[in-house]
Amino acid sequence: MNAPNVLLVMADQLAPHFTGTYGHPVVQTPSMDSLAGRGVRFDAAYCHSPLCAPSRYSMMTGRAASQIGAWDNASEWSAAAPTIAHWLNLAGYRTVLSGKMHFVGPDQLHGFSRRLTTDIYPANFAWTPDWDAAGERIGKWYHNMDSLSGAGQALATYQIDYDDEVGFATRRCLYDLAREPDDRPFFLAVAFIHPHDPYVARPEWWNLYDHDQIDLPGPVPAQFDPHTVRIRAGIEADTRGWTEEQCRTARHAYYANTSYFDWWLGELLAVLDETGRADDTVVIATSDHGDMLGDRGSWFKMSFFERSARVPLVMAGPDIAQGTVPNVCSLLDLAPTLMDIAGGPPAELGAPLDGRSIWPAATGGDDPADETVGEYMGELTSHPLFMIRRGQYKYIHCDTDPPLLYDLSADPAEHRNLAGSPELADLSAAFATEVARRWDSAAIREQVVASQRARRVVHAAAGEGWDYSPPRDPANEYIRDHMDWAEAGPKLRYPMS
Repeated sequence: MNAPNVLLVMADQLAPHFTGTYGHPVVQTPSMDSLAGRGVRFDAAYCHSPLCAPSRYSMMTGRAASQIGAWDNASEWSAAAPTIAHWLNLAGYRTVLSGKMHFVGPDQLHGFSRRLTTDIYPANFAWTPDWDAAGERIGKWYHNMDSLSGAGQALATYQIDYDDEVGFATRRCLYDLAREPDDRPFFLAVAFIHPHDPYVARPEWWNLYDHDQIDLPGPVPAQFDPHTVRIRAGIEADTRGWTEEQCRTARHAYYANTSYFDWWLGELLAVLDETGRADDTVVIATSDHGDMLGDRGSWFKMSFFERSARVPLVMAGPDIAQGTVPNVCSLLDLAPTLMDIAGGPPAELGAPLDGRSIWPAATGGDDPADETVGEYMGELTSHPLFMIRRGQYKYIHCDTDPPLLYDLSADPAEHRNLAGSPELADLSAAFATEVARRWDSAAIREQVVASQRARRVVHAAAGEGWDYSPPRDPANEYIRDHMDWAEAGPKLRYPMS
């Protein structure tokens, strides 16, 4: 059998906890449910870094953020860093990107042969954090409580405009891939912006839900950990706060936009069915990180708590087993997994990978590993945060903060920090030793600060950046005077007559 096609569909800021696929009693995700019903659902999948760009960069390269300089949402990563797209090009794939991938810098392809849309966010250094003044809030681009006070319905927003364009371009691309006289498999990565805040939804998705049935967050911890205190200050939750009705409205819109994303997933799956590609295409649905949505008194992401750092991960397609996988895994693992799907890694990887292939688990085999690690070097901290998730335990370290240790099997809401527990003293000490062995926090901090300082100078001098403009060839689109319409029409028809 030839290597299968791969369709990777990403949401933005979608926590698995807020999908029907992962058991939420209210949120409607029929397309993802169907995908999981005929495939495999990973029940402990994490992003490597709970922020958009670092998460995507580490996913694309299979490498830890600190190894590729993926510090924050304004970090440029080297064009010389091999990516999933490079490796699949070498394996004979047609590689296409549609939608958001938050590339910063002059390389706006990073191995993809084609890109269908521009990005939704700036490709320059505008969003560079400042650890030299870590306590100062940057008002221009930090999240804040406006996402809650402005939550509700609208007929159009810039995010709806964007996802409509991404969905249209992707659906059209799937037809193009089917009618191209090219029998190579394709890798098509499509990334939507929803359900990322602002929490504003079109009426048809809003009306799927009874407003009074929208669930509210659970109780807040008795005491906030220092990083949550920083996040709450950065997003102005500690000063502006929110009302119960604002919270319910924001969650209502988030659920509605989750259903909107799920609808687009269904539309793309329908094109695979129509073009006869469903049986030879591996479909992967995931997100770059989650959203706290008010749980633990916090919103958005930027932490290693479950609703921020966990992601949905569902796969279906040829050779994939039906069921669930409980083992801990990560978006770092997608690069080696996709290489296995394509027939194995190339002779020369170009760089060591930090993830493992979860293809054996996806196809019904065993996965002896049950762990992953995470890094965060973005805004609202002054020092790196590190996470180790192994089995039932999660350990979080930052040089400025007391350690955090949670038993997720007994405390899924992460309210009981066990780092000081006498019963787990040995385990906590072992995790602390492992963090010191794995990471040189002081050296990483020096790299982060040096990068931030340099980027601020460049942005001040030339802030326009490298925003991507998709190439068009209108002189050869549709029907033009130099074409014979009787010949062009049948070529562009699918199925061909």
